Amino acid sequence: MDLDGARRIGFRVEQSFRYAYAAPVTALAQRLVVVPRRRHGDLHRRSHRLAVTGAAHARRVRQDAAGNTVVRVVAARVEQAVEFRLTATLDRVVDDGPPELPAAALRAPRALRATRLTEPDDALRELADRCRGADHRETAERACTVAHAALTYEYGVTSVRTTAAQALAGGRGVCQDSAHVMLAMCRLLGVPSRYVSGHLVGQGGTHAWVEVLVPHGDRAVALAFDPCHGRPAHHGYVTVAVGRDYADVAPTSGTYVGAPGGTLTGSREVTVVSVE
Repeated sequence: MDLDGARRIGFRVEQSFRYAYAAPVTALAQRLVVVPRRRHGDLHRRSHRLAVTGAAHARRVRQDAAGNTVVRVVAARVEQAVEFRLTATLDRVVDDGPPELPAAALRAPRALRATRLTEPDDALRELADRCRGADHRETAERACTVAHAALTYEYGVTSVRTTAAQALAGGRGVCQDSAHVMLAMCRLLGVPSRYVSGHLVGQGGTHAWVEVLVPHGDRAVALAFDPCHGRPAHHGYVTVAVGRDYADVAPTSGTYVGAPGGTLTGSREVTVVSVE
């Protein structure tokens, strides 16, 4: 399927998260960042439904500072399990182009400052020195290539708390780690950048990549790069949320009162439903 040759692409996203507990729990408070952005450049959310089953609950939906849809769910008591199930449809209208932002985004501290997960060490500084280009775009291209070469993909050797420096020292990690390494280098070099969470058609599980902000006339545009695969993102990438790092846009996170040891299972399917 030649998605890069298409003018318009329709996607359907189905995703679920199920938390099961050995005994009833109380005061559940869950934060979900799974609903795709209403619009992200050429990607338009047409419809979505987020169903919560397993407990009487209340929810609140808001947009955060980056424009992501954040859903907070609270439940006084969960007897056995609670499940969150998302269904969403999206269209990619290729002629709409990449996301545009005000020129001020090029100087935004959120896109330029290191975070706990992207704090550089000497090894990252040395790696970044190899990525200096003539402009932001060229620097980002080099950082994508270098980050890809720096880590061997291996699931289970890192966690959501692993920093870019730790992943680089170990030489192994997943897409989240590659994104953090690239972000650390870009920010060291003064290239405004942000973490992207979303989906890649044909790949299991959620995916992560990087957007760099480059000047475009009197505005800025966000260009997407996937350091895990060492390439620019193509039309098979479906953005859900953007942030400073993983912690901003974790798909699901939360707390409850009760015995530890709950289990999380999930599923995800992204389907191309139309191509023109």
